[in-house]
Amino acid sequence: MKIAIPLLTVVACILIIYNLTNLNYDALLEGESVIALITIFASLCAILLLQILRVSKKIEKLDKRKK
Repeated sequence: MKIAIPLLTVVACILIIYNLTNLNYDALLEGESVIALITIFASLCAILLLQILRVSKKIEKLDKRKK
């Protein structure tokens, strides 16, 4: 888990950067741009979920130390 969370976060960031290059800024809601926008949004959600998981693991670890 120590390696998986940062690795998946980096992969999601790479996907965001790649899809930003695929956007047609003149027509954001047409053709390939819609797919790129959906993928960007999904990658942002994945990053958010991974960070929540990271924080929850840290809280769990601190809770075990107290007991």
